[in-house]
Amino acid sequence: MRAAPVAVGIHIFTIDPVQITVVSLFILAALVSLATSWLLVSRLERLGERVGMSEVVLGMVAALAADAPEITSAVSAISQHQQQVGAGVVLGSNVFNLAALLGLGAVVAGVIGLHRRVILFSGAVAIWVAAACLAAIAGLVSAVVGLVLALAGVGVYAVVLGAGPARLELLRLPRRWIEWLSTAITEEEAEVGPAVRARAGGIRDAWVAVASLAMVIAASVTMERAASWLGTQWAVPEIVVGGLVLAAVTSLPNAVAAVYLAARGKGPAALSTAVTSNNLNVAFGLLLPGAFLGLGVASTQTTLVTAWYIGLTAFTLLIAYRARGLRRTDGVFIIGAYAVFVGSVVTTASAMSTHVRLAIALALAVAVLLSGRLVLLRGAPSTLRELSDGHELGVIVRIPSAPCVVDRSGGITLRGWTPNRIWALSVALCIAVAAADALTGERVILIGLLILGPCCAVLTGRWPRTAVSGALAVGLAVLLGIPDGIWGTAAHLVFVGAVLGVALVSASGALVVERFTRRF
Repeated sequence: MRAAPVAVGIHIFTIDPVQITVVSLFILAALVSLATSWLLVSRLERLGERVGMSEVVLGMVAALAADAPEITSAVSAISQHQQQVGAGVVLGSNVFNLAALLGLGAVVAGVIGLHRRVILFSGAVAIWVAAACLAAIAGLVSAVVGLVLALAGVGVYAVVLGAGPARLELLRLPRRWIEWLSTAITEEEAEVGPAVRARAGGIRDAWVAVASLAMVIAASVTMERAASWLGTQWAVPEIVVGGLVLAAVTSLPNAVAAVYLAARGKGPAALSTAVTSNNLNVAFGLLLPGAFLGLGVASTQTTLVTAWYIGLTAFTLLIAYRARGLRRTDGVFIIGAYAVFVGSVVTTASAMSTHVRLAIALALAVAVLLSGRLVLLRGAPSTLRELSDGHELGVIVRIPSAPCVVDRSGGITLRGWTPNRIWALSVALCIAVAAADALTGERVILIGLLILGPCCAVLTGRWPRTAVSGALAVGLAVLLGIPDGIWGTAAHLVFVGAVLGVALVSASGALVVERFTRRF
């Protein structure tokens, strides 16, 4: 068989018979792993029903079984001293889970209603575990300490759910906490219950579960080994192999489950499933093997992926809490954020210079933040309309529970801050960054931080002022190429382009906000 050239991007790879065989093995292993993980989940649900597990605990067991491909692949990679692949599988899977379970689920269902107590309870644990993961990945604490912190959060969550409303008294918590947790558990059971009900299993289901687990482990290890070998052969960075390829493939069962639940009106179970799955991934797929085998030296790529994981988790929970659920537009935003995440991972793993890669990644992250702000603003219309009935045009509507003020002349600003003050702050930020950059000379390049100006100006909700701040930031970015010693270079052009892009997006966002607020 003759080798066949295959064009990928701007590179040309030659696939020989051995590579074709490994690709076929990877596809076969992926199919076996995904199919047997579904079989494992169904049998464990039946066994859990037989022993009388509560619905939320049964959901945690099902999530752990569904995570078997990710956890096994990550452990296999870390055991081979490919820490970036292992970390990428876990963290990339967590970001993918947010897009698939919550984003895609909201798009399919149209609207997913959620209880605020459930969001706060499960979300607090999710942020705790993600923060422990970030500290361990960035080298701030050891993997052992990170594991202890993560297990503490997961353990408290499991104990409270396992105790149930009837046995919370045994935990000897304050009465107010017991009442709040009892309501949260009841509401979570109402959300998860319809999605995990199964008939009671028997000894046959136990044997099938054991056999399925063995097949999942074998297939996942094979899949990880094949993907890593192909990545080495084709010079694909480890973070791309783990954080994008393996992460997406191993998380497909969760995506299918999200579509299945959403299409049948069981979308609320997606939040608990996503949060639990991500927590277990971090604890058992990354920090546990890392505690014994090490997580390697902290790298920009793994830190970036971890930051995306914790950032998108926090923002998704914030959106869900504000609107008491997720709408189709929220789901589109979450999926779009995942697309930007893919672009940032590919960019940081490319052969560009460090300044160019960081500038592009920063511009992509800012684009997501600006889009997310518009999503948050859009989450308030019903409340604002209810509270603004009867007010005359030009009157400022103040909402006691909201940190913003809606001005009918056009604008949404932070409470206590007028548009003039916010705009003055945006200009001051640009000048301060430029002064610091010019004084440090070639030693430090701070051009990218000029985006703070137009980003801050968006809060005024006035597009002309935002455009002025953006123009100031672009002008300063051009001039700072002289003291930074990069005038006219590719890095300088990329920095200027990134600041210009953020300025345009900021002005556009402010225009949308201004038109949006004039509707009230």
